[in-house]
Amino acid sequence: MIFKELKPKQALNKAFFKIKPNRDEIEGFKTNLIQLLDRINDTESEEFHKNLVSDFLKKTYYDPSHFINTKGRNDLVIHNGNNASSSVGVIIEAKKITNKAEMITTEKLNKKAFQELVLYYLRERITHKNLEIKHLVVTNINEWFIFDAVLFDRLFAQNKNLVKQFTDFEGGRLAGTKTDFFYKQIAEPFIADIKTEIEFTYFDLEEYQKPLRNADKSDDNKLIALFKLLSAEHLLKLPFANDSNSLDKSFYSELLHIIGLTETKEGSKKLIERNKEGERNSGSILEDAIIQLDSLDKLNRLDEPSQFGNTQSERLFNVALELSITWINRILFLKLLEAQLITYHKGDKSYAFLSLDKIKNYDDLNSLFFQVLARKYDDRNQDVKKGI
Repeated sequence: MIFKELKPKQALNKAFFKIKPNRDEIEGFKTNLIQLLDRINDTESEEFHKNLVSDFLKKTYYDPSHFINTKGRNDLVIHNGNNASSSVGVIIEAKKITNKAEMITTEKLNKKAFQELVLYYLRERITHKNLEIKHLVVTNINEWFIFDAVLFDRLFAQNKNLVKQFTDFEGGRLAGTKTDFFYKQIAEPFIADIKTEIEFTYFDLEEYQKPLRNADKSDDNKLIALFKLLSAEHLLKLPFANDSNSLDKSFYSELLHIIGLTETKEGSKKLIERNKEGERNSGSILEDAIIQLDSLDKLNRLDEPSQFGNTQSERLFNVALELSITWINRILFLKLLEAQLITYHKGDKSYAFLSLDKIKNYDDLNSLFFQVLARKYDDRNQDVKKGI
């Protein structure tokens, strides 16, 4: 068995790591983590320590958006939603610090805690057909091991022989029915025979005691990776603020407003639709495009108008929507280009070609698109050349 141990910073998405948490987030994290560590009690049960972990995660990250509790024999699970009926996203096996016999180490993973994870994972993945598991965790509060569910899927759920043994065990068709039988007779020999690399993220909170309890705020930089590693954005693989595949919520809402659209829900589906009658703004890009198309009778210039709808109203909306999206894409591209030009010229604002003194209205934007960008310099008329 080959191990690949990652430090918290190595495990994080680089773009996510670059987003600096605010002071309140870090202070809350430090307060809750110190409380977690200070409440460890060797004389108490694993149930006691499991609840400490649950309280810490809820207070710091997950409450009220994500439900955390036990599920069956699972010590703890983090749900993808805010109630127990939502799918499980993270499975956590918690041990007390003194339980060294069952706790895994960086040199030996094939111990009861890991074998338990395998069983609980297979129950979620095979029995409950849960495809939304993101990570699996083993912790004794001080030490944390985090495994990506993609690894578990490849090693365990995709192995037909293991899955058959698991289903036979769950169906009571083997010599033993107790979980210890599964751990010793099925999981342990299977794990021992793994020849491929097992990657995991590991950290020990004892190594963070100084920056955690230090009054020097500059030391907090040493805690950022740790703070982010246990967040919903990492453990549940949620999109984050500047994820290249997502939009900032306020920007997204403003963009819909500018276009003249609104987001609605139909059951669990999100739909984007034209604003309702009485709520439409003639100054929005979509409504202005519809007015122009209608008043100038532009639809009659289409080769096949029927492909855009059965009625005049449908055709006006669909053509206007395509035009609006095209315009927005062009504007966003130009804004990115403008920002790069300004940055390249060390903040010189004279390169801001989309500024209000140059682009005052839709007509100016239209000229920029079709009389400037769509033509070579020599083919542009003299008025346009003077305006550049």
